[in-house]
Amino acid sequence: MEKCPSIKTNTARCACTYSSCSRKGRCCECLSYHLANRELPGCCFSPEVERAYDRSFARFIQAQSS
Repeated sequence: MEKCPSIKTNTARCACTYSSCSRKGRCCECLSYHLANRELPGCCFSPEVERAYDRSFARFIQAQSS
């Protein structure tokens, strides 16, 4: 797998609170993984919502309307 040229910048601003995430800072891998599971990555949510690990499209829409 090719090394991410932006890993340091991405990791510094990554909002994921899942401490053992192997995709932390690797945005392309993260987005691909979550979309394949019919969800969005943690960076699409506020910190409060992200901590609940409900990354479904429905939760995203609900968070946007509140």
